Amino acid sequence: MATVTSTATQIAVQLEARAAAALPAATAVVRHHAMLLETAIKAAASGRPGPEARTGDYRRSWTSEVRASAAGVEAVVGSNKPQANRLEYGFVGADSLGRVYHQPPFPHVGPAVDRIAPQFVAAFARIADGGDAR
Repeated sequence: MATVTSTATQIAVQLEARAAAALPAATAVVRHHAMLLETAIKAAASGRPGPEARTGDYRRSWTSEVRASAAGVEAVVGSNKPQANRLEYGFVGADSLGRVYHQPPFPHVGPAVDRIAPQFVAAFARIADGGDAR
C-alpha cells in the first residue's frame, strides 16, 4: 500500500500560494510597464525623429488603462487622436476630401515598444521564477 508523503502536500501548498500571488504581481508589472510605455511614447512624440509637438495636444492624448480579471491582465496604451496612425506610419495619397499628401512616417510608438518590451519580459520572467518583479 502506497502512502502519500507530506512532500506532495507541501508542494500543493506552495503552488496555491504562488497562484494566489501571481495575479497581483502580474497586475503590478503590467500597470508599471504600461505607464513606462505611455511615458516613452510621449517623450518620442516630442520632436524629431518623432513628430513635432507644436501644442502638446497630441502628446496629452496618450493614455493607458489596465484591466485585471481572473483570466489575466491587459493594458491598452493609445491615443484618441485621428492623426496617430498617420504620424506613426506616414501617409501618401488622397484623403477622403481629395487632398493629396506625401507625409513621411515619424515613428514614435514602435521605438517606444522596442525599448520597453525587454524590461517587461524580464519582469515577468522574475515573477515566473518566483522572485520579485522589480
